[in-house]
Amino acid sequence: MVQVPRNPASRSPGQNQGSTGATPGKRPNPGARPGRPARIPEQAAAGGAQVRINLGRVFKAEGGNYFLLLGTTLFLVVFGLIMVLSSSSVDSFLADMGFFGGILRQGMFALIGIPLMLVVSWLPLAFWRRVAWPAMLITCFFQFLVVATGLGVGTGGNTNWLNIFGIQFQPSEGIKVALVIWLGVILSKKQHQLHDWKHVFIPVFGVGGGAAFLVMLGGDLGTTMIMAGILFGALFFAGVKLRLLAVPLLVGVGAAVVLAIASPNRLTRITSFLNEGCTELVGEISSSCWQPLHGTWALANGGIFGVGLGNSKAKWSWLPAADNDYIFAIIGEELGLIGCIVVLGMFILLAFAFLRIMRAATTVQAKVSIAAAMVWIIGQAFVNIGVVLGVFPVLGVPLPLISAGGTALLTTLVAIGIVLSFARGDRSSDAESAFHDTDLIEADRA
Repeated sequence: MVQVPRNPASRSPGQNQGSTGATPGKRPNPGARPGRPARIPEQAAAGGAQVRINLGRVFKAEGGNYFLLLGTTLFLVVFGLIMVLSSSSVDSFLADMGFFGGILRQGMFALIGIPLMLVVSWLPLAFWRRVAWPAMLITCFFQFLVVATGLGVGTGGNTNWLNIFGIQFQPSEGIKVALVIWLGVILSKKQHQLHDWKHVFIPVFGVGGGAAFLVMLGGDLGTTMIMAGILFGALFFAGVKLRLLAVPLLVGVGAAVVLAIASPNRLTRITSFLNEGCTELVGEISSSCWQPLHGTWALANGGIFGVGLGNSKAKWSWLPAADNDYIFAIIGEELGLIGCIVVLGMFILLAFAFLRIMRAATTVQAKVSIAAAMVWIIGQAFVNIGVVLGVFPVLGVPLPLISAGGTALLTTLVAIGIVLSFARGDRSSDAESAFHDTDLIEADRA
């Protein structure tokens, strides 16, 4: 290495030749200044190139899967805000909140949720291992407060809201996020023992099933079924054999039937759905048929191209939960069949993004967590759409990213942020290595 003295006064007299610092027989360096050592272009250029390359490793662009999932999510959130504005304006005005009360509340949660999603997407894989158990314990504790104390708030026959100091939220939505993280960690530790039912069923159905049971104690069968789907979806994509899943699946179906029969409210909705009583057009409409029947009429009124954004008739207090569980009916009425197909296509594209990220994942933890998030969001979307179309009885689950509801929007965005973090990969080691290499270069140049 060429040693360049830092103090010009320490040079020998023969080293200073005139004001340019040139020596006889050599071309002077035009970049040199009096009293300063001459730069060494070759060394500086080589070092600078290495620094740029290493910093590029730190700030390199994300992959196509990352932006596909992020772009689809942002489109659905913006589209949901537009539809919440349209579908909630009348009910919001009647509740003395003005025409824009519903959209302002939903927009506030979107402004919080989107930056939160981006922050979560930067968290490394090791972070999720550390928070898996605390997340499960904390969310289950809040759900316990819902069903075991006077802090629980009931709506629509279900007690699934928690009111603390005037702030209401749904702990069951937080449990879904905790399951996405926790299942990835647990099944990655058990990846070589998935053939043994004791290592699969005891932790998954013991802890995860217990969390779902807490939600069921509040009477929310729809959310419980979504959580059961998360458990089975994670086991399936983790590689558990189908013959091992057959018995718990049958037990789960039987338990769902028993729970549906045990509740008069749910039994009425199911019997109305099965005996086609909601298709009668003569006489007074029963309370169990009011919502599905008006949802069907809203879809029929939309036709192919819809009646136009903001021109829905069903939202004028004819359709309950028009901005929440039945927002897809308002989409069909105002935007027609074309709008419904666009929504279906965007959720299919969202599922495609999940599958691409899952395929590119290199760890079992990432694959299982991505699968759990996909089953939750995509499965719940198609259950909601199926209810509006009359394929399923009314279950009371919102349309992810579109329906009104602050807790649901925040938790869904956090779950997508977790998937985005896996799409980025755990780059903490790369960044540390890049900065370490840069420090070595600077020390060598000094």
